[in-house]
Amino acid sequence: MLARFDELAAEAGVELTLAELLPAIAVAGQPAGTLTDAGAARLDPAGRLHPGIPLCPPEGDAGTGMVATNSVAPRTGNVSAGTSVFAMVVLEQELGRVHRELDLVTTPAGDPVAMVHCNNGASELDAWAGLFAEFARALGAEVDPSKVFGTLFAAALDGASDGGGMLAYNYLSGEPITGLEEGRPLFLRSPDSRLSLGTFMRTHLYSSLATLRIGMDVLQKVEGVRLDRMFAHGGLFRTEGVAQRFLAAAIDTPVSVGDVAAEGGAWGIAVLAAFAADRSSGRSSPEQSLADYLDGAVFTGASLHTVEPDPADVEGFDAFMQRYVAGLPVERAAVEHVSPAPRGGDE
Repeated sequence: MLARFDELAAEAGVELTLAELLPAIAVAGQPAGTLTDAGAARLDPAGRLHPGIPLCPPEGDAGTGMVATNSVAPRTGNVSAGTSVFAMVVLEQELGRVHRELDLVTTPAGDPVAMVHCNNGASELDAWAGLFAEFARALGAEVDPSKVFGTLFAAALDGASDGGGMLAYNYLSGEPITGLEEGRPLFLRSPDSRLSLGTFMRTHLYSSLATLRIGMDVLQKVEGVRLDRMFAHGGLFRTEGVAQRFLAAAIDTPVSVGDVAAEGGAWGIAVLAAFAADRSSGRSSPEQSLADYLDGAVFTGASLHTVEPDPADVEGFDAFMQRYVAGLPVERAAVEHVSPAPRGGDE
């Protein structure tokens, strides 16, 4: 692609090549220059910011999120679950072939990472929780939204491990992993399924992780990728021990949650800056890996709670996924035959 661009540019009379305009690639721990006089003045016209400040290689939110969750070593990864859901898995080697379900990025240290990104996450769960809260208010009860979520999530623990014949698709928008350009939120059940609160909520929690599971199956079952642990963070995991347990079942891998990601990506880039500063000052060895630095200097004593996959949950999630994949034509038919409601109507 670089060569093709250069050919077209040359035809237009441009002498520079694109490679000369792109920044150099640097990995975590390497120096990335210092703040210039012009840069300091641009960032802080008041003059309090001094030139000469050392810079570390910049990172986007994917890389800083890996650092903030201590997920940069091979066979580790992290799942973020909120409005959307994505998993980042650090690979021991390159994938064998291209998969449409996966994107490839790297850790800040340059190790290959496979990313499973799902457009739809917890928004449909939010909608159902809002409906239950509205019902409670209609009964004259004032409830804290966080208590509504906690109560509904806790009920899911008593639901049927396989979803009890219920299915839900949380597709408020399209979902590339399942080949859908649009979405229609959908709930259905077999005539003999028992409509209980626990199973209903477990079905919706399973649904929020189902598309992720499809992408993870490509990694784990097709490519043979092995995981020692997965770190989970995001709104879906705020109720202790529920979504964490179901994620462990979905990917058949131990799942950890804790306070290590509380500060997010801004904190992650600060850690990368400290890693570069410690190397340049001699406080850490130039041979020390980013993973060792995080383990030894940053996350020592961090509070983590790890859940192992429960065999009954693993078996139940597998059964749910068989129905989920088999029912995808129903979701596609809903997209084809059910038009979105017009905006601006009565709610």
